[in-house]
Amino acid sequence: MTSRRFRPVGAALAAALTGCVLTLATGCDRAPEPAPAPRASTPADVCTSLVSYWVKEALKGSRWAGLDWEQKGLSNEQYEIHDEVLAAARAEERRAGREAALALADRESRRRCEAAKGATGSSENWRPPDEQSASPSPSKS
Repeated sequence: MTSRRFRPVGAALAAALTGCVLTLATGCDRAPEPAPAPRASTPADVCTSLVSYWVKEALKGSRWAGLDWEQKGLSNEQYEIHDEVLAAARAEERRAGREAALALADRESRRRCEAAKGATGSSENWRPPDEQSASPSPSKS
């Protein structure tokens, strides 16, 4: 007997089906608004997201905030930005409170990551995708 496996339904299809069910259930004539198309992330977007997230976790005293830079998925340069933004955010928290510190974490992470163009090139074992294919593979002995 052959077993059948069902493939997961894509998010767009699931949203459309949910909209259809809701339209039928409520008697609404209007179809749901389509979800916005995903935006491509730049290196600065990724850097900002990572740095800001980990700075906020440290401010909140998260149990995961003590991970090292590699466990957090940061490059050496991103970790340096993290430390500088965290110091500024802690000073802001003492001066103006937690909400102000969280806002500063977002602002400063964005500013510094954009200035560093994503801060991705400083890890010794990190290579941009186009360089990975160009580098020779290690020889086997």
